[in-house]
Amino acid sequence: MAYKSLYSACGMMPQEDGFTTPALPSLCKEAVNSASSFLGHASLHPCFAEEEEEEDRAASALRIHSQAEKRRRERINARLSTLRRMIPEANKMDKASLLGKVIEQVKDLKRKAVDISKGFTIPSETNEVTVESKGGCEITTYIEASICCDDRPDLLADLIQAFQGLRVTAVRADMISLGGRVRNVFILCKKDSQQGGVCMTSLEDSIKEVLARIASSDVVSGKRQRLMQSQYSNISF
Repeated sequence: MAYKSLYSACGMMPQEDGFTTPALPSLCKEAVNSASSFLGHASLHPCFAEEEEEEDRAASALRIHSQAEKRRRERINARLSTLRRMIPEANKMDKASLLGKVIEQVKDLKRKAVDISKGFTIPSETNEVTVESKGGCEITTYIEASICCDDRPDLLADLIQAFQGLRVTAVRADMISLGGRVRNVFILCKKDSQQGGVCMTSLEDSIKEVLARIASSDVVSGKRQRLMQSQYSNISF
């Protein structure tokens, strides 16, 4: 009886031949409980928890980076589309060719702006007249006449009338106005075949006469308003 109790406590049952066999259902139950207990403790171990959190952070960072990269590509493509609309025949250009064309065009515009600004100053507060020969060929002479004075609507018409009286042709006129003052730079052309030749002195005297009429105009000097804004224009006659 004592042996039988001992066998029962150990999960084994006595047999008629003297040998014992384990109580299989009891052993399976204990094995399952032991495995479940071990796995439960392993899942709650701090090392495993930290690794899981680290993987979550890495996945979140990768997702954020992917979204940011997608937005960056969308912005770049939108700006490239804008540039394609500004550059002629740019639909079939790749990105490198398009950017090169844009850089070339910007440099060209910068050169043109520098060329326009050369030798062209803002109007001063005093009336000024300069006349300078620009050379030419045997039958054609070019003269540059610069005039700085008060601005008024019929100024240009008076200047053209004076040039016609001197039998010269204005082939270019650059004008800039600021605060009611204006500077006009004319390129005049005179051909020897025209009658009634003109010299530098007579041209300067004629321009000064026009300026004198402007300066003596009570209407212009009394009612002129100084509008502090700049305006530039090119006119070809």
